[in-house]
Amino acid sequence: MSRIETLLSKMSLAEKLGQLTMTAASYAVTGPVIAGDSTQSIRDGTIGNLLNMVGADHVREMQRLALEESRLGIPLLIGFDVIHGHRTLFPIPLAEACSFDPRLWALTARESAKEAAADGLAMTFAPMLDVSRDPRWGRSAEGPGEDPWLGARIAEAKVHGFQGHDLAAPQALAAVAKHFCAYGPVTAGREYASVDISERTLREVHLPPFAAALAAGAAAVMPAFTDLAGVPMTANVALLRGWLREQHGFEGVIVSDYNAIAELMHHGIAADLAQAATLALKAGVDIDMMSDAYRRGLPVALTRGWVSVAEIDGAVRRVLALKERLGLFADPFARGASAEAPEAITARRELARTVAARAIVLLKNDKSVLPLTSVGLRLAVVGPLADASADMRGPWWGAAGPKGHVTVLEGLRGMLGESGVSHARGVDIDGEDTSGMAAALDLCGLADAIVLCVGEAATMSGEAASRAHLGLPGAQREFAEAVFERCKALHKPVIVVLFSGRPLVVPWLVEKADAVLAAWFLGSEAGNAIGDVLLGHVSPSGRTAVTWARAEGQIPIFFGQRPTGRPADPKDHYTSKYLDVPNEPLFPFGFGLTYGKFTHSNLRVPQGGVARTDTLAIRVDVTNAGARAAEDTVFLFTHDKLASVARPVLELKAFGKIGLKPGETGTVTLLLPAAELRFLGLDLSPTFEAGEVEILVGPCADRRQLLVASIQLSSG
Repeated sequence: MSRIETLLSKMSLAEKLGQLTMTAASYAVTGPVIAGDSTQSIRDGTIGNLLNMVGADHVREMQRLALEESRLGIPLLIGFDVIHGHRTLFPIPLAEACSFDPRLWALTARESAKEAAADGLAMTFAPMLDVSRDPRWGRSAEGPGEDPWLGARIAEAKVHGFQGHDLAAPQALAAVAKHFCAYGPVTAGREYASVDISERTLREVHLPPFAAALAAGAAAVMPAFTDLAGVPMTANVALLRGWLREQHGFEGVIVSDYNAIAELMHHGIAADLAQAATLALKAGVDIDMMSDAYRRGLPVALTRGWVSVAEIDGAVRRVLALKERLGLFADPFARGASAEAPEAITARRELARTVAARAIVLLKNDKSVLPLTSVGLRLAVVGPLADASADMRGPWWGAAGPKGHVTVLEGLRGMLGESGVSHARGVDIDGEDTSGMAAALDLCGLADAIVLCVGEAATMSGEAASRAHLGLPGAQREFAEAVFERCKALHKPVIVVLFSGRPLVVPWLVEKADAVLAAWFLGSEAGNAIGDVLLGHVSPSGRTAVTWARAEGQIPIFFGQRPTGRPADPKDHYTSKYLDVPNEPLFPFGFGLTYGKFTHSNLRVPQGGVARTDTLAIRVDVTNAGARAAEDTVFLFTHDKLASVARPVLELKAFGKIGLKPGETGTVTLLLPAAELRFLGLDLSPTFEAGEVEILVGPCADRRQLLVASIQLSSG
């Protein structure tokens, strides 16, 4: 008899339900504080999993309790939200997506796993794979952006990075793909609100990243808090048991979100905790996080005949199997057994700096004001985010404290010296006090250039941080306008460093600034990375993974929209357009400037018919006509011109990068499996239809900037 079956045969009902229960240890809080001291429950075997405990010593003691003082000695599964780093923080996921670099996506997950495992952890509640096309939703910061194909590539990289080649290895974490599924399109961008989308949108946009995560071997999945067309995901049999378990053969663990099972009562589909627990268990949820619904509700459900012991045993088997895969039975103390070497920590900080610089998106650079020359340069670094260490972390900072994250001021002073950089806060991030503006404006008069650091506070993005107004909060606009006015009179350039966890709606800011960096929240090495880009040590290469609206009324806005029967025509009133703003975004998906100047030419596509088993090699020449070496990102989009179902005007299918010196030309080859040109037909089944497909290659999702060729799909 296997270890799992032997344990099952010995377990009481209370011990089985303990394996299906995850309780917060209160070392960090990611939701309402519900649980108290759980150490006695660990001894009793009625809690088998913990979250929010960090520190190898703490973890070791909890494992000792479970192994030595509980009846069956089953090790604990301990998880934590390692979203974009643990103690060393990398850029927030939305920012990291802007690097368009799968190698880095995997590498930062690998390093995060090493650091978290050294703290004794075995599971991360990541990657977050919710496609979001509504920047009002604060959790856009944690996701892959607006495109499902991009989300799928990030899913693959992150799962491989977190889990490595062997889940039992001491440096591996079990990845939890979340939030399954369609959490991003909540009504009006409002956190936790209902979701009601078409079945086609669900399958074309929101499921592909999760399919990729499963194919990559994700150990666990977390359902979203939200409902989908009236069915909360925590109780969604069709998607959890149907799509996940049956269609995709997922045998791993499904873990609820924080208190989500109990919240089925608030959704209005469960009358009491017993019914809520029944619905979740029958949908396939194995671990109840923080609602205590399984421990309290399932015994009642058993007496009522709503669930069976066999259903409970099935969930227990999956939990124990994951613990076995993680090597917790073989050596429960392997993770956190030894402290990391100082050189490993140093190298991780260096990686954080590299990744942060590659995540920055240069949105504007009039008259090539950037890069700044460092010889004799005097900078005024002003604004509420110029010296804000805690905000550099972003909205989900893991186990990292508020200090020790390099600010813009610290980074630039480290490069230019104390005397070369003056600083004034000007105004707070949020608030109406303008008494500090005068001092900041005075500094502008003494500097050669002004670095204006504005945006959101870190806590204004992330969970429970939806915003209806996406401009600069507080008195920041008044302050920025004053800086622009003063510097225009003095003929001094203003470089805006814009911090946010989502695209902000700030067309006026972009118009008046000489240069704008989308700095997102870049993590522990933010200030050094920003300094590297401002001073030209690194040429910016980030491309925005989301479309930037020019007005809030355009939201939701994204590049993959379907064509309309009445495309916009300024000469025809009765066409699809606004009366007060252009249809076009402020910045399209994929936009980003560099210190080079790239042109694309000579697009080559295969000739003749293309069969579904073919892989197309698509080539384009890239020339750097600028004065500096830089890296270009080239995107490949497709458009099926005539199909049984109207296809989006652009669909992302590949991207590639090339670094070129001034005057140099190179070729980028983009591989496109013809199978990627399938789509969901009228019956929502994958179909490969013969006909013409446009191949569009270029710098971003602005069709006017793309080279276009066509291929012919054959029916064979």
